[in-house]
Amino acid sequence: MTTTTSKHDTGREVSSAKEKWLRAYRQMVRIRLFEEQVNELYTRALMPGLAHLYSGEEAVAVGICEALRIDDYITSTHRGHGHCLAKGATPDRMFAELLGKEAGYCRGKGGSMHIADPATGNLGANAIVGGSVGIATGAAFAAKRLGTGCVAVCFFGEGALGQGSLYEVMNLAQLWKLPVIYVCENNLYNEYTHYSETTAGDILGRATAFGIEAASVDGQDVRKVNDLATRFIERARAGGGPAFVQANTYRYSGHHVGDINREYYRSKQEEQQWKTERDPIKLLSKWLIAESYADSAQLEGVHSDVHAEMEAAVKFAVAAPYPAPEEVDQDVYA
Repeated sequence: MTTTTSKHDTGREVSSAKEKWLRAYRQMVRIRLFEEQVNELYTRALMPGLAHLYSGEEAVAVGICEALRIDDYITSTHRGHGHCLAKGATPDRMFAELLGKEAGYCRGKGGSMHIADPATGNLGANAIVGGSVGIATGAAFAAKRLGTGCVAVCFFGEGALGQGSLYEVMNLAQLWKLPVIYVCENNLYNEYTHYSETTAGDILGRATAFGIEAASVDGQDVRKVNDLATRFIERARAGGGPAFVQANTYRYSGHHVGDINREYYRSKQEEQQWKTERDPIKLLSKWLIAESYADSAQLEGVHSDVHAEMEAAVKFAVAAPYPAPEEVDQDVYA
């Protein structure tokens, strides 16, 4: 049996695709400009502590979170601002949290590495390497037992491949066919060490050894990430069990905002090559223009709009009050 698509249907499909990828573009720009403001807050000594910037990896968070429902779960990492924003967090409350203000998602007590927002399915960032793998797998277990149809996505860096807890939960996830997607964001460096010096063997083989379906994807191409994520998420939602994604990506900044002189572990030439040739925002921009979904002026307008959004969000956070001293022992768990 063959099917035909009317001109009206084709137009609707084009419009839908245009809206989808323009939204993805805006989301990536939001993450990029958010992180630029975070670095500015740090250099101006307005932000206590350090932050780990997500710039360069935007296509992973956006590509995957755009394939999720609002009630699906994610768990994040110490480099988690991008995941939070991609899942639905707003910049004003994010900045407030980074500045320790009461208006933040954790009332100023979580800071950069512990932002959580249950309303958008974000079960939290985690400063412990691989620390959220059990949380995501537990959320998937609950979703299956309760029959909610929800899926959990667990983001972690390639450094977490050295944590034994990852393999314990993957074993259970496969045995129980849990709806969880393990997403390894391989940005090449474990803090200041290339992953090839710390990680033996085949990364995907660590998942396939459990019988888990696994695949690598170009983490700089949001469309490829989204296609793979959609397939794995739909499979998990239908009862097909867990999956493992290795997203090959790159962080533009240092391990944290204070890691400025990086030439002792990677060259400026390497950084510039990734920014010039493999930037996820530039790649999507070229495709949008080539497909006639947008022109340069429209995309520049997105940047202008988002820049204004970030300036307003920072202004809100700076002006917001700190939590009252008597709240110091509230909402804190050990």
